This record gives sequence, structure tokens and C-alpha cells, in this order.
Amino acid sequence: MSALGETGRATTPALQTTGLVKRFGGLVATNDVTLAIEKGARHALIGPNGAGKTTLINLLTGVLKPTHGTVALAGKDVTRLTPHQRARRGIARTFQINQLFLDMTPLETVTLSAAAAKGRAGVWWHGAARETESVERAGALLERFGLTDVMSTRVSSLPYGKQRLLEIAVAIASEPSVLLLDEPAAGVPEDERHEILAIVESLPKEVTVVLIEHDMDLVFSFADRITVLVSGAVFTEGTVAEISANPEVRRVYLGEGDA
Repeated sequence: MSALGETGRATTPALQTTGLVKRFGGLVATNDVTLAIEKGARHALIGPNGAGKTTLINLLTGVLKPTHGTVALAGKDVTRLTPHQRARRGIARTFQINQLFLDMTPLETVTLSAAAAKGRAGVWWHGAARETESVERAGALLERFGLTDVMSTRVSSLPYGKQRLLEIAVAIASEPSVLLLDEPAAGVPEDERHEILAIVESLPKEVTVVLIEHDMDLVFSFADRITVLVSGAVFTEGTVAEISANPEVRRVYLGEGDA
């Protein structure tokens, strides 16, 4: 499946799945999911608890292997590649629970990710001063994410909202073409949630962003297209206006209209 670009010509999706199925014994967690996410999109995956959203993210990143179906990144089949191999092809993710080195500083953490993206993590580990390019990139990212004032503070001492921003900065330091965000605002105070999504929205358009999020206000303010999952399958897909006006979506996702 190809999307039409601004010129009207077919373009290769940044991320695509075809007939993706994942079974755990008799449980079908992902049921024939076919998606085509355009390059530069801000695409949200929503659905009730148990809809299979995180399972789908794990299939996209290679943490899980599909029972059937394929995953393609920029038109290249990556179904059989490991998570590490997919990361090197340009796919990065964040998790519902932070995966950070708590004893490191934000500067060290982002520098390590930037060095790893260039295949120089070992050099950095033995002397950050020799990895000037990665340190400079880390500093620029920390400024973009509003973390300059805590760049030398141990991660364990950071407020939770700052940790969430740091995790996204780490993912961006790996220079991904596709960024998967699994509930990036979970557990973050209300006044910081929109800040996180605003910073993500400001990322260059060459970075395609796929968001899982339960806060519908955040979803509607962030996404340009939304896919609704129910029971592991695609229930519907459309623009924010189409999804917000869909009575069936309100029924299955928000419980409206139920007896």
C-alpha cells in the first residue's frame, strides 16, 4: 500500500504492516493488522485496555515475532530482523516505564545514545572528552528538550516529567526515522503533559511519530491521523475530525451509548 504525496505520486510509507497477526496460544492479541503510516506523520494508536496497542508496538520493534504477516520500514521488509537491527535501520521507541540509567546524568545518557548511533559507544565509554561530536549533539538535544539546567544532575534525582523528556531525547539521539512513543505522558503531572507533546510535535518532519496515549485531549491536539484498535484488530482509521465525530468510536472507546 502506498500513500499519495503532495505531487499526487505514490510515496512509500515510513512504516507499514500487512496482515499482522500475533497469537499467544489460543489468544489472538493482534488480528490481521494492516497499516500504512506516511513519512512525517503524527499518527496515534488508540483503543480500550486490552486492544493490543503495546503488543503491536512490540511487533513493530521486533521484541515480538509475528505469527503471520510482515513489517516494512521505508519499503524494506524488516519482519525477521532483531530489535537491534531494526534500531539501526531507523526505528526507536520509548516505554510506558522509563528505561534509563539512573546513576548517569542527562548529558552522559544522551551522549552515549548519540555515540552509539555512530557506532562509537565504546570510544565514548572510555572517554567522553574524545567524543566531541556526540557531546555537542547531546547538548543541542538537551536544550531542545528543556533539560540544560539539569544536564549534570543524576537521572535518579530528576522529576518524573524531566525523566520522560530525557527518554525521548535519548531516542531522538539515535537519529531515528520512526519514533514510537508508548504513553509518553503517563504518570506526568497535568501541567507538564502538553509540554511533552509540544516538544515532540516540534521535531523535524522527517521523523515520523507514532503515539500510544489514553489522554484523548493530547491525542486530538497532537495527531494528524488516528487508528483505533479493538480486540487486536483495526476498528477504524481517519483524521482527528473523523474519529472524534464517529459515534461507534465513542461507544467502544468511551463507553457512550452503552446500556
